[in-house]
Amino acid sequence: MQSSGHRLRDVEHHPLLSENDNYDSSSSSSSSEADAADRVWFIRDGCGMVCAVMTWLLVVYADFVVTFVMLLPSQDFWYSMINGVIFNCLAVLALSSHLRTMLTDPGAVPKGNATKEYMESLQLKPGEVIYKCPKCCCIKPERAHHCSICKRCIRKMDHHCPWVNNCVGEKNQRFFVLFTMYTALSSAHALILCGFQFISCVRGQWTECSDFSPPVTVILLIFLCLEGLLFFTFTAVMFGTQIHSICNDETEIERLKSEKPTWERRLRWEGMKSVFGGPPSLLWMNPFVGFRFRQLQARSRRGGPEFSV
Repeated sequence: MQSSGHRLRDVEHHPLLSENDNYDSSSSSSSSEADAADRVWFIRDGCGMVCAVMTWLLVVYADFVVTFVMLLPSQDFWYSMINGVIFNCLAVLALSSHLRTMLTDPGAVPKGNATKEYMESLQLKPGEVIYKCPKCCCIKPERAHHCSICKRCIRKMDHHCPWVNNCVGEKNQRFFVLFTMYTALSSAHALILCGFQFISCVRGQWTECSDFSPPVTVILLIFLCLEGLLFFTFTAVMFGTQIHSICNDETEIERLKSEKPTWERRLRWEGMKSVFGGPPSLLWMNPFVGFRFRQLQARSRRGGPEFSV
């Protein structure tokens, strides 16, 4: 834990905004926090948007191959029905979790709230020290880190993931964990179905195993196997890493920086409860909990890369 003198030097090195600095007082932290509950978060990052679209296209491709190449041509009705329902449910849950991760505010700290007026409203005790982020001019809470892509300080920022075009932080980590879990499960299911399909096609001499020609069927199945293997490996490892971080109450950034905890750690189930909310239940697996339909509108915000509603 840093000494108070070191903390004071940090503050002196990055002084708080003065009255003469260019900052719109109408964008105070109180109004920003009030708006946060009614905003759909969306980062306008080219690389992230391309990766997010690729994720959706790959899942749609997998669903096409599983449904139209493997299951519908099958002569076993119940085999097709059961596996079709399972795979499509996993795909829908994975994409829904992806959307919730991408469109949920990860815990952004209001920009430019480090003003003299706001500092006075905090009624700090003598000797009490706070930090200011010099990049987004905000009062930086403990365990918050600045994201150069989101251009915001994010509470309990774990990392910025281009595949969901967003940071993984305090408010959307649950949806990211569900996204990795459902993607890993759907990938494993697709790989198992590919294995059965290859066996069926070889035994049937590739005559009745698919409505497509044998060369096209082989190409589609090979691409699905490669996609499923890559997706399963990546998301399974990421899922395990996230669960480990939650159970140890330590973000990936804190682990890489070897930061010594200055907070009271919530270990194992306490950490899981804080991320997923409440005691263990099936609601933990539901990415639709707390979802509300909103009308998406683009509103300009000073220096902000996000869309608002």
